[in-house]
Amino acid sequence: MDHSWLAWLLAPVATTLIAGLKGAFGGGFALLGIPLLALAMDPVEAGAMLAPLFLAMDVAAFRYWKPGTWSKPDLKVLLPGLAMGVVIGTAIVALLPRDGVALAMAVVTLGFAAKYFLGQGEVAPRPRSALRGVAAGTASGITTMLAHSGGPPLAMYLLPLQLPKAVYAGTTSIYFTIANLLKVGPWLMAAPPTPGTWLLMAACLPFVWLGVWGGWTLHQRLDQKRLYWWCHLLLVATGLKLLWDGLAG
Repeated sequence: MDHSWLAWLLAPVATTLIAGLKGAFGGGFALLGIPLLALAMDPVEAGAMLAPLFLAMDVAAFRYWKPGTWSKPDLKVLLPGLAMGVVIGTAIVALLPRDGVALAMAVVTLGFAAKYFLGQGEVAPRPRSALRGVAAGTASGITTMLAHSGGPPLAMYLLPLQLPKAVYAGTTSIYFTIANLLKVGPWLMAAPPTPGTWLLMAACLPFVWLGVWGGWTLHQRLDQKRLYWWCHLLLVATGLKLLWDGLAG
């Protein structure tokens, strides 16, 4: 086999974790699963292996996050920024150190989450802004290519809008579906999968559906305030991982 027994053990766990977060929160937390799989294989190879699985998660999530849960006014300003960010991130990936990007994003992410928790769990509402939406989409596109974490910039834009929890999750779901479509090509070119890797992907497919279903079940049990609390807690986890990556680099 191309991969160790540890990779075969961790791949379903990472897939279930990421798919569960997709079902519960709409996506944006893939960073939490990739380091787990990277314990057993090269990080770039891990990202390339997960890229097609992300698309499978997106297909599974369409059962729950239908177009009626998408905030179309926000997507209109976020998606052009996302496309710009992915192009910029792809172009400068060889020029900017990833640890520097990770460190900068960690500071911003942890600061945003700290503001929420110090405010006793209240998010100060802010109106929609085309300028902030394009900026958030661009930042998300860049960081999803450079640091594998496009969730924090998107959350920083969407959370203050105080969208209904289903609309928040549905909007992030379709947003990251499009992001994953844009990224899958560069990922697969960076580390072309071997036959053994394709076999490992196939073995993980049942865990995609299990994870998305479990996450959706969790989403239904959470009230809106609790959902936002968990979103910010996940931002802390993401920020700490980015901080570790930046300092280690």
